Amino acid sequence: MPVEIQRQLELEGIPEDDQLRSFAEAAIDDSARAEICLRIVDEAEGRALNRQWRGKDSATNVLSFPGSVPPGLPAGSTAELMGDVVLCAPVVAREARAQNKPLVHHWAHLVVHGVLHLRGFDHIQPPSAALMERREREILNGLRIPDPYADDDRTA
Repeated sequence: MPVEIQRQLELEGIPEDDQLRSFAEAAIDDSARAEICLRIVDEAEGRALNRQWRGKDSATNVLSFPGSVPPGLPAGSTAELMGDVVLCAPVVAREARAQNKPLVHHWAHLVVHGVLHLRGFDHIQPPSAALMERREREILNGLRIPDPYADDDRTA
């Protein structure tokens, strides 16, 4: 599964590309032939995207944009375009500090969270939120990362 990494900025504490890829790949069904782009952005781009797509005038930690195969291509001729996950590095860093969590663990959680959104998981309604959180915990446990919800009842 190809995972492209785009870095709009470099900040201390952002995991290396290989590590970001491993987080994304852990959240994908092994049978999926999917393409994902992880884009690391600053607050200005994060805010602009959040305002444009969610109507919220602030930067957020992670946004997911599901993709689709361009019309006219024969079925199965290309990998499924799963979509893009945009991560706002300054927000991720602030949240990790505020939650007293290792920065790399928070990056892993948010990459997994964003990819699960691309797979159709959601956390708006309680039943689906519980399912998504359970799947996040399972994936992060496989990466040897502690439960991100252990001290916090909120979702990412």
